[in-house]
Amino acid sequence: MGVVSSITIEVPEPLASRLAVEAEAGGVSAAQVALDAPTERFGPARRRLSFASMGASTSGRRASDAERILSDEGFGTDSADR
Repeated sequence: MGVVSSITIEVPEPLASRLAVEAEAGGVSAAQVALDAPTERFGPARRRLSFASMGASTSGRRASDAERILSDEGFGTDSADR
């Protein structure tokens, strides 16, 4: 992951010490531990894919509704079953 922006924060000494201990225990830098904390809380950043909306439905139907829609339309039902 490339660096998008950087910030400098000041933390109280007890927290800085805990970061250092955690970093050493995990074999990573204190900066990585500090980065992981908000990622765990807020989740990973999500990229918006500009092409993902191409062909987007305007009917209000979603892919998650596909099974119900196909069933309602009789898809997969043989004419002899009707």
